[in-house]
Amino acid sequence: MSQPGKRITKRSYSWFKKFQYDPDRDSPSDARNVLLVVVALIAAVTFQAGVNPPGGVWQEGDRAGRAIYASKTGAYYVFLLSNTLALSTCILVITSLTYRFPFHFEIWVATASMMITYASAVFAVTPHESVRFRYLLIAASVPFVMRCFGYFFKKYCMSKYGMSQNESQIGSQEEGLKDGQAGQV
Repeated sequence: MSQPGKRITKRSYSWFKKFQYDPDRDSPSDARNVLLVVVALIAAVTFQAGVNPPGGVWQEGDRAGRAIYASKTGAYYVFLLSNTLALSTCILVITSLTYRFPFHFEIWVATASMMITYASAVFAVTPHESVRFRYLLIAASVPFVMRCFGYFFKKYCMSKYGMSQNESQIGSQEEGLKDGQAGQV
């Protein structure tokens, strides 16, 4: 009975392998384009969910314009934190993948405006007593902080403690080549 299990695993692995990124087959430009499409779709879905929360908004009464889903405080809170984290991660990936593209500054302005629009819509439909907005701000900043932390960790900690003598010499030679000092070691 163990043979069919192995065959299914091997078949599903080979089926999945065709769709993985292969540097021999796929160009980095193609991979970037696919990532941009996927991230743009996720950003559109998360933005729409924040602007029009699930279940809609109350139409009349003293809660008019507030999210119906907010009456389930815990679930709505998880939704808002997850949605905000997803949107801000998408924005980070979009701005990273379009770095040094034409109109890069305009892309930054558009994505910043989209985050401001998202925040104002969330603030408008969320009852103030149900959510601590500072946690949403923290959730929105997590991808950017993690990216900065990873960058500084890689730059400072790995360069001091993680490289061997030989790797350090290669790195300094590469820096010399960048500065136009080729051949001088």
